[in-house]
Amino acid sequence: MKSKDELIDDLLTLAFAEDVGDGDHTTLSTIPADEMGCQRLIVKEEGILAGVEIARKVFRKFDPELEMTVYIHDGTHVKPGDIAFEVKGRVRSLLQTERVMLNIMQRMSGIATTTAKYQQRLEGLKTKVLDTRKTTPGMRMLEKEAVRIGGGCNHRIGLFDMILIKDNHVDFAGGIPQAVAAAKKYCKETGRDLKIELEVRNTDEINQALEAGVDRIMLDNFSPERTLEAVKLINGRTEIESSGGITLDTLRAYGECGVDFISVGALTHSVKGLDMSFKAC
Repeated sequence: MKSKDELIDDLLTLAFAEDVGDGDHTTLSTIPADEMGCQRLIVKEEGILAGVEIARKVFRKFDPELEMTVYIHDGTHVKPGDIAFEVKGRVRSLLQTERVMLNIMQRMSGIATTTAKYQQRLEGLKTKVLDTRKTTPGMRMLEKEAVRIGGGCNHRIGLFDMILIKDNHVDFAGGIPQAVAAAKKYCKETGRDLKIELEVRNTDEINQALEAGVDRIMLDNFSPERTLEAVKLINGRTEIESSGGITLDTLRAYGECGVDFISVGALTHSVKGLDMSFKAC
């Protein structure tokens, strides 16, 4: 299995392939090969900056001679007019890396900003906001990193690093006891140390989950009132995650029930990028 760095490198390779192709003919035809210059990343909207270290990878991959000076680091609250960093080197390289870098930084910063707003709503509570697998294909590692930068927590990265038994798995397996037992047997036989989470739909399934011995129970589409009842029933015997249609407006009510986590697909699937530009120094 590829590492996080290898997956990011693959993404950058694809990004340059689809953007530059066989050459940026506008730049190649108008800018001399030996022309040197400087560009700076200017923030145009208030939010949380994310993607600075990925931007460094972008520049290094395309042209190792580009020199980047960072003034504002990932996770910093920024405002319009702030200069995040400057990059010096061949103008051709600056112009050809601009869009790939901006696409990544704007999206990551938008996710980090949104995540920070959600986590701020839970201030004073033990509850942490979680991301989901509802990410842009190919950009999952970057988007989940942005969630972390924004103060949230990462749920499983993919299908490989945690067992999450959902309603379809239960139905096909013949029931909760059968599904959980099969998952534990699989982990033992394959030598994997994976947490087991189970999605439940009602009180009966909560009791079955507790009896089966899972690491976390996901309360799927429970109202705050039902969530409070479930938290009292579980009584600290396992981690609890709330999921399903929870918005910024309803988030606090779920957190006040005492759940450990609230997963929010909106952190990554419908985020507006943070406005910024890359201009000549």
